[in-house]
Amino acid sequence: MISVILMVILKQLPIITLISPLNNRINLKMTKNKFTFLFLLIQCFYSFGQKPNIVYIFADDLGYGDLSCYGAKDINTPNIDQIAKQGIKFTEFYSASSVCSPSRAALLTGRYPQRMGINTVFFPESFTGIPDTEITIPEILKEKGYATGIVGKWHLGHHYQYLPLQQGFDEYFGIPYSNDMESVVYMRGNEVESYKVKQQYITKTYTKEAQKFITKNKDNSFFLYIAHSMPHVPLYASEEFIGTSKRGLYGDVVQELDWSVGQILKSLREHGILENTLIVFSSDNGPWLAMKEDGGSAGDLREGKTFTFDGGMKVPTVAMWKNRIPQGIINTEVASQMDWFPTIANITGSSIPKGLVIDGLDISKVLTDKGNRKNSDLLFLDGKQLQGYRSGQWKVKLPYKGFRGNKWKQLVKAHDTLLFNLNTDPGEKNNLFEKYPEKAKEILKEMIEKYQDMGKLPPSLITKAQADQSHFKKQ
Repeated sequence: MISVILMVILKQLPIITLISPLNNRINLKMTKNKFTFLFLLIQCFYSFGQKPNIVYIFADDLGYGDLSCYGAKDINTPNIDQIAKQGIKFTEFYSASSVCSPSRAALLTGRYPQRMGINTVFFPESFTGIPDTEITIPEILKEKGYATGIVGKWHLGHHYQYLPLQQGFDEYFGIPYSNDMESVVYMRGNEVESYKVKQQYITKTYTKEAQKFITKNKDNSFFLYIAHSMPHVPLYASEEFIGTSKRGLYGDVVQELDWSVGQILKSLREHGILENTLIVFSSDNGPWLAMKEDGGSAGDLREGKTFTFDGGMKVPTVAMWKNRIPQGIINTEVASQMDWFPTIANITGSSIPKGLVIDGLDISKVLTDKGNRKNSDLLFLDGKQLQGYRSGQWKVKLPYKGFRGNKWKQLVKAHDTLLFNLNTDPGEKNNLFEKYPEKAKEILKEMIEKYQDMGKLPPSLITKAQADQSHFKKQ
């Protein structure tokens, strides 16, 4: 098709050269316009025939109230806001866990992390990682000829068999754990590249590596997973971003993340592949409120990281895909990080192995604003412990003995069974259990059935150990 168009236009070029020399300016302009038109046509047909690129940008511990498009007044995030304006903004988007490792495992597999035995976070002391029997997004995409790369935080096991290159990724650059744990090293592929990680430049370093991957694979369909280490503590920002926000260092860090998003958009645009790229920006879980000013904000939501109230589980999520996702959609349906696995499989024509249990749902029609998510229910688990359930506008929370608080987790009071209407009470402040006992009974019954449908869950892969704090202090 492209060759036919090229022949037609080239046939017109001799006509241009026969025009009087008095009209050389016009000749040049017409020639330029025809070549410009040709280029645009080629780009159009090229994009049409090529499978879409996927760029998934994951922040670490970013709260629901930490982006200006989600109401933050003291942090400016114009590039992330642009994605929301030119695409879709989710208001009811959930992680599958309130902590790092399980949420990342769920994103990559489309499954509750409890199905894998990933009930808490991996530590440098851990000898386990994501099971090699799990099927990941990059694995299904590689079968379709995709180039696959990850830049940033992995946190799913550091021994050889658990590293990204053994889980479907062609390339890996980043740190294997959280930036407050021992072994803050840069890895490339399966090997340590550098023991000297200057965290004040970690966001810029990740951005540069992501841009290199885009440039290298601009002529091929690719999946790029950018898993930022920020704004997980300890916080670091480069010199030019220090003091740029109204929220102290935390705000500075988030604004540098926004700059990074802008650089990624710029690279895609310069290579002429922005229109054929699905870009998603989200967070792995809610803000680490116990870190106080170094933690984030959950906005009007209740609690934060490590808890299954919405402040710990609901995450800011925006996506853009030009000419596919209409501009300015605000979606208020329940959705989950687990949904991306079946969604990406659908839009890329990838196959999901028969018999594989996927907990996420295909939301491709939600993205195009031409359909709804099939169900609006989600289980909330802390480890293997069932703690709550959302069904449509209703959310139930099982009794909790409370937590007195420590250096790592904020104080949370004990409570009996709770029932919330999240449409009218997104902050989970008003317990409606006694007012609507029949509704509570209905939701609880539904929750137990959903949990039992998961079947027998495997034992935990992770033996809890105290994280090494040797890198917690600023370098």
